Amino acid sequence: MSPSNLASVAVGRPVRGEFTYVVPEGLSGRLSPGQRILVPFGRSMSLGFFLGPATPPPEAESVKLKPIMKVLEDSPSLPPDLIALLRFAAEHYRYPLGEVIKSALPPGLTKTEMEKEAKPDVQEFAVALVTEAPAILRRAPAQSAALAYLLAVGGRAPLEEVAHAIPGARETLRKLVERGLVRIDEEVIAPGVKEGLGQGRPAQLTPEQDAAVKELHTAIDTGGFQPFLLHGVTGSGKTEVYLRAVERALSHGKGSLVLVPEIALTPQLVGRFRSRFGADVAVLHSALKDRERLFHWQALRKGTVRIAVGVRSAVFAPVENLGLVVVDEEHDPSFKQEDKLRYQARDLAVVRAKQAGAVVVLGSATPSLETLENTRRGRYRKLELKNRVDDRPMPTISLVDLRQERPREPLAQEEAPILSAPLLDAMAETIAKGQQVILFLNRRGHSTFLICEVCGTSVKCSECDVCLTYHRSQNRVVCHYCGVAHPLPDHCRECTGPLLKMGVGTERVEAEVAERIPQARVARLDRDSATSAERLTEMLASFARREIDVLVGTQMVAKGHDFPGVTLVCVVMADTSLAIPDFRAAERTFHLLTQVAGRAGRGKDPGRVLVQTYNPEADPVKRMLVHDFDGFAQRELERRKVLAWPPYTRMAAVRLEGESAEQTASVARQLGDFLARQMPPASWGVRLLGPAVAPISRIRGRTRWQLLLKAPTHAALAPLLARLEMKLVDIPSAVRVTIDVDPAAML
Repeated sequence: MSPSNLASVAVGRPVRGEFTYVVPEGLSGRLSPGQRILVPFGRSMSLGFFLGPATPPPEAESVKLKPIMKVLEDSPSLPPDLIALLRFAAEHYRYPLGEVIKSALPPGLTKTEMEKEAKPDVQEFAVALVTEAPAILRRAPAQSAALAYLLAVGGRAPLEEVAHAIPGARETLRKLVERGLVRIDEEVIAPGVKEGLGQGRPAQLTPEQDAAVKELHTAIDTGGFQPFLLHGVTGSGKTEVYLRAVERALSHGKGSLVLVPEIALTPQLVGRFRSRFGADVAVLHSALKDRERLFHWQALRKGTVRIAVGVRSAVFAPVENLGLVVVDEEHDPSFKQEDKLRYQARDLAVVRAKQAGAVVVLGSATPSLETLENTRRGRYRKLELKNRVDDRPMPTISLVDLRQERPREPLAQEEAPILSAPLLDAMAETIAKGQQVILFLNRRGHSTFLICEVCGTSVKCSECDVCLTYHRSQNRVVCHYCGVAHPLPDHCRECTGPLLKMGVGTERVEAEVAERIPQARVARLDRDSATSAERLTEMLASFARREIDVLVGTQMVAKGHDFPGVTLVCVVMADTSLAIPDFRAAERTFHLLTQVAGRAGRGKDPGRVLVQTYNPEADPVKRMLVHDFDGFAQRELERRKVLAWPPYTRMAAVRLEGESAEQTASVARQLGDFLARQMPPASWGVRLLGPAVAPISRIRGRTRWQLLLKAPTHAALAPLLARLEMKLVDIPSAVRVTIDVDPAAML
């Protein structure tokens, strides 16, 4: 059988490998790599992806190959460069290729149905065509009222607004349209953008910005893969450098891909990009409506839009003729996907740029130690922005030692206060000046755990090995791992003793600020309050318009935001992330503290930061106080090298979950024995740690174990992981085993 009659297909199912199908005569010449197709698989039909011609398999004579049933699109969803990236991701992260491809597609392209042209969301506006109501409307009071409303608000208003103000206005406006007194306009809604979040083009760059832009322009003009680290302090104007680089790429007819770590950052960044490039910007993140995501994906694939801005999944955006890739806040752990395809978007962005022959810029005020080490080894070129725009000073940082300044005055709700006197005084002074405050605490809820005053038993989740968090607004205790929620218990279930609310969350901080400083307008920004992309964007816009004095939040307030009115940032508890059993705990603490401190003093008024801590001698805290990233990084890299942790080693975590604790432990030991027998020669430097019970031993009722493989290079790990994958076929289905290459968290 001729290879031209055979097709290599990746099936959108959790199965490894590529499959060979027959190309029917009716489809001959109609297939292109990357097209979505319909194929029989097992006893049903499945979504498939045509990868190219296949060579006849050895068993072709004895096995009847099945035919492709249908082509689901005229042009491929996936261009060749994306297929190459997805093949790399499947191999590197040990995940089925068909599932990798499926995860890269937007909603609407992951089903076994023909592709439909997506339409953007539109908003209807009623526009008055006259300046006063004509006499003909004297006998039509409803029409007269609708027209009068329009004229009163300036002659133009959203249709929904008029309908809300005047019952039955939709039908009334239709009659006014028929009379020629009103017209209805439609405008495409730009997803994720609100007014007031954009900024104009600065008249002049700082000398450091200018030097960085010139280097990037030269690289883009020259062409080819060139990786850069843009190390700029907070407020130094990294975004403007990105914008100038995108302009240069566009001038060469090349597309750009810009990644941000959180949906919270997308509206502000999109506002900046749209103010510069208009409609030539596509937005990609999961909070958009399915239709919007498909619309933007299709616009990029057709080449009608050349700039993609989005979160980690946007690394798979079909940007045509890619010339520039930007990863903003590249250090952020949100770039690592923690389920299914466990990819690191920053690393894939570098791979994609290399495959496309594009320039890649990794930007951060606190670069990850992996990126910093790549720079030190000469793999990346370093561009530095050491000073803020307009010579604004870095914020002054002061420490509040809670061992000395611990607040003791009881509040009305009879709970121990959280905010020390220095914090309260600084907040009151700032608000009195008409300036704004950010309070940062990376813990949601009101109290992070409940404990019995008599026997000391804590209230834990019945499904997970974690304490329940008390949410006062709901009067419930909630598990932040599995989502289980219960009414607040009124006594200990072990001894019926009274329960004490311990630990601190953002909800409790918000309540204390409202009580201590009643004149302040307070809002809270965390996953509980920002329940949708629209709500999140509106809260950020409201804070930008200075309708809020104090914003209390988790890490959502720490990253990338630019609020000129903020002159005071308070870190409520700097110690929350230091005690986590993870070798990256110190690095992440330094990153978070530095990022949130950087929100202060970005306008004309200088900023200051107050940090409450019980551990003033902790290295991340001490170094952050004097903006000493280089000193922190040097000491942390020395520690990592001695202990053989990244960036001096590559890792893969093997994680097990099962309902039966005994069976899960048994399988973990079996895999441990198997890996120990398969280990390469000692000279390869591969090490096996475990098996051991995971730090959080149970989640959603399932017992958790893990093993850890470490090696000097990924190439040394790859053969061992391949043999492990083959072994997993024999593992009982009741125990789920996942391989996490380059794990970001040890929990």
